[in-house]
Amino acid sequence: MTSATPTTDRPFGLVVLDMAGTTVADGGLVEQAFSAAARRLGVQPGSEEHARQLAYVRATMGESKISVFRRLFATEDQARYANTAFEEAYGELVDGGSVAPLPGAREAVERLTAEGRTVVLTTGFARVTQDAILAALGWQDLVPLTLCPADAGGRGRPHPDMVLAAFLRTAAVDDVRRIAVAGDTSYDMLSGVRSGAGIVAGVLTGAHDRERLTRHGATHVLGSVAELPDLIARAEA
Repeated sequence: MTSATPTTDRPFGLVVLDMAGTTVADGGLVEQAFSAAARRLGVQPGSEEHARQLAYVRATMGESKISVFRRLFATEDQARYANTAFEEAYGELVDGGSVAPLPGAREAVERLTAEGRTVVLTTGFARVTQDAILAALGWQDLVPLTLCPADAGGRGRPHPDMVLAAFLRTAAVDDVRRIAVAGDTSYDMLSGVRSGAGIVAGVLTGAHDRERLTRHGATHVLGSVAELPDLIARAEA
């Protein structure tokens, strides 16, 4: 979904939120879907190779999944095959009812919107998976714009591209320092810092802990995204 809106006079008029682990609870589906994809390429759960690859998947939570698979497998064909298998497995789990909004996430988005801010949801998943999650939650019309790496030139986090694409496509603010970014991974933090966002908030509902979020540039660390509207309000006071 794309929308251009007038520039707001709110100091933080654009809020860019990650999905899985930040606004969406997926119950470890990334690891389950990865294991299903790895099996198709002959990597068996319980093996040393599977443990090595799973550790890398955990370390790179938030990154574009195709980028992760390119580092795990020897050829581009293998990486694309693994990525397709991952997206299929994740989609099946989503269709099975395995995703839910994190407590207070929808309410936070609705409050931010009611305050005149533009909220954008981003993900490291492919568009088909992002759309499946949005449909499962009934969030198709919750925000005016959702972005995956392919929507921003193909580079996912830790590159700043999706945050900057949100800035350019919405025209919600006239300065990147008026963007607030929130996510649960170190890559979310790096993406926010590299975009120039004025608030880069880590949340403790997902992959990485307070120390790791802070080390990678978080300006604030919150218990959950439900705390974000109050943080932004305080920053504007």
